[in-house]
Amino acid sequence: MKRTGLLLALLLAIAGCGPGETPASGGHHAAHTAPAPTTPAPAGSASPTGGFNGTDAAWVQLMIPMIERTLPMLDLAERQAADPAVGRLAASLATAHRAELARLAELRRTAGLSDVNVHEGHDMPGMVTASQLDAMRSADGKAFDGLFLRCLRDHLDQSVLVTRGERDAGADPRALTLAADLERARTTQLTRLSTLT
Repeated sequence: MKRTGLLLALLLAIAGCGPGETPASGGHHAAHTAPAPTTPAPAGSASPTGGFNGTDAAWVQLMIPMIERTLPMLDLAERQAADPAVGRLAASLATAHRAELARLAELRRTAGLSDVNVHEGHDMPGMVTASQLDAMRSADGKAFDGLFLRCLRDHLDQSVLVTRGERDAGADPRALTLAADLERARTTQLTRLSTLT
């Protein structure tokens, strides 16, 4: 596994969400990522179809909540940004993120992965937190724009990092195609962001 693939695995391990994790007694969530190909799936669990490996499953199940957590921030910035260019960027990214989310959800479905959010309650890198959203709702003018742009950069940078991990260590052609598309999109989005900061 290449370095970025190891980084993806490390991020998931930090959150306690490694592939093949079993529900912890009294825990706040149960992981439903795919087990490694040599590990039998627990009875009644969904097994990915096709060429999905643990990295593919982990990436899909991480990117979905990362995008879901970002959409409220983008919608807020579209309405509340002081700089019209910031509002336009937020609107454009909201449209793009919703399209990505639809593709990821379809990939999750066709792979036979659970639709349970295995990262519920986790504030992982790249995920917009409730406190960040609250701070933005309370801010206005340039203060709002600054908060938004910093959070957006964190999200885009982290998306690129974990997506490169998928491209290095994933196996499923559908997931790899989506990862390539997403990385290209994030690179373009980061370029647009750099003109505003």
